[in-house]
Amino acid sequence: MSVHCLYSNTHTHNHTVRMGLLQVCSVLCFLTSVISTGLCSPLAGKEAWSYVEVRDGAHMFWWLYYADCQSVQSDDLPLVMWLQGGPGGSGSGFGNFEEIGPLTRDLELRKTSWVQAASLLFVDNPVGTGFSFVQHQDAFATDVSTVASDMLVLLRNFFNDRSEFQDVPFYIFSESYGGKMAAAISLELTKAVAQGTVRCNFAGVALGDSWISPIDSVMTWGPYLYTTSLLDDYGLQDVNNAAAAVKQAVEQQQFLKATELWSVTETVVEQNTNGVNFYNILTQEPDDDLTSPAEDFITLQTRRHIRRLYRESLSQLMNGPIRKKLGIIPQNVTWGGQAEDVFSSMSGDFMKPVVDVVDQLLAAGVNVTIYNGQLDLIVDTMGQELWVKQLKWAGLPLFNKLRWTALDDPSSPGVTGAFYKTYKNFAFYWILKAGHMIPSDQGPMALQMLKMITQQV
Repeated sequence: MSVHCLYSNTHTHNHTVRMGLLQVCSVLCFLTSVISTGLCSPLAGKEAWSYVEVRDGAHMFWWLYYADCQSVQSDDLPLVMWLQGGPGGSGSGFGNFEEIGPLTRDLELRKTSWVQAASLLFVDNPVGTGFSFVQHQDAFATDVSTVASDMLVLLRNFFNDRSEFQDVPFYIFSESYGGKMAAAISLELTKAVAQGTVRCNFAGVALGDSWISPIDSVMTWGPYLYTTSLLDDYGLQDVNNAAAAVKQAVEQQQFLKATELWSVTETVVEQNTNGVNFYNILTQEPDDDLTSPAEDFITLQTRRHIRRLYRESLSQLMNGPIRKKLGIIPQNVTWGGQAEDVFSSMSGDFMKPVVDVVDQLLAAGVNVTIYNGQLDLIVDTMGQELWVKQLKWAGLPLFNKLRWTALDDPSSPGVTGAFYKTYKNFAFYWILKAGHMIPSDQGPMALQMLKMITQQV
């Protein structure tokens, strides 16, 4: 039996911080991992993980998997950072074990893991998400500007410590609210690279089912559900009326009120569709009654959109074997324990659009990719197409004139798995038979898309 080593390092913290179990982990070898946790390294390479204190009392956790490709050296493949949604969803947990990491939640090898084509960096972002944590309430981020600033501190630290990645093409991939954060982070990173304050080879950002223009998503819920036979005429009117109230609040710059009305609109959708799944309209998950009048909208929306990323089986894995394997998680930190606080702190920023940020990225020459699942409701493709048409990017008229190209599903040759079109530094992928979590629903197609975006095929 061969011995594969797992490497870990930690950021130097303020000595006044009581970190409990936080300690420097040198080399954790395969056999130690088997004996102590029953976990085996799926990689022929190595892993690393650590904390970075991005602000006073604000600690962000990251976890790196080096690329595992038999035909190509890991340093010849790109580095991909994955950002989960929410805000408050954990990339180190959900994105890692449910979507693109080397192991599934059941600790089986994932056949469509992205480590086949890239090194993967999962970051629990914003602070308070997943294993990330804050030591006092005012350390939570309240807007994407703070989120971007925090991430720049982490990335500066990461690329300084892991200098082997400084010249490797670096991409940011994201999902849901992670896309909104990714856009803001990408813009600040572009500036930082130009100024020389962060040394990395930033190659592009991919925005998956992203909350870029929230109101365009909300305003198309009714038409999308109606055209898919999930609303009747009365239901369409109810949903459209609720959505119009959200739009009015946004237009009046009353963003916290808009978030509350967004929650109301979701309840109207559920009542008129017999509980459609916002993340994949063709599936229906048994769940508790989400319309309890005793709950405030923050608690309600946390149950709808955050706690589903912290399902019991995943929480048991992360707070049990994974926590033990990592060895640096403070005693008083529970994976996901601050997720509701993260969402609550960002609620006033939640409904604000960042379409202008995408425009700035395109104008700066950054490679921007949009990808969306056909069966997603909460960020439906119709809404994505609406805000894309609002872009002021000079290349948009010619992009719009292009016809899309069909892509075969890698798992079913001859069957269409997606459509795409690209012009200069902008691309759009329409992923068929996929909901909000595209890599979970269509793993082979998602992996193929990754390779195309990172120019490996």
